[in-house]
Amino acid sequence: MPAVRLALISAEALDLDVHLRAVDDASAGAVTTFVGRVRDHDPDASGAVVALEYTAHPDAETTLHRIASEAIGSSEAIVAVSHRIGRLGVGDAAVVIAVASPHRAEAYEVSRTVIEAIKSELPVWKRQVEADGTTAWKGLGG
Repeated sequence: MPAVRLALISAEALDLDVHLRAVDDASAGAVTTFVGRVRDHDPDASGAVVALEYTAHPDAETTLHRIASEAIGSSEAIVAVSHRIGRLGVGDAAVVIAVASPHRAEAYEVSRTVIEAIKSELPVWKRQVEADGTTAWKGLGG
């Protein structure tokens, strides 16, 4: 079975349980999860944040799969990862990552590597919408 079991860019709401089922494996003694959610503030915002609007390059899903594969490397980890696009309100999940591995240290390390690479390499951009209607675009690493 492939080590990257799910790498998806989706306009639909992300479901943590789908990711957990994707990495379910008898060899896994550890499963870590990460859910990146839209928050109501940002250090660069002048007021409350009410939404984020995500846009992705057509190659984003291929890039996401590569990111997950590279994070796994030679480890025995199994990864399921998704990034949402479209308009997301405060509290909505923008990124979901599940990593299963024989040992917890490996699961934590792979999960952190995946999210850090998403932030710096995934061709997804977001427009931050504030309560007063002000908007700001943020690119890779934003």
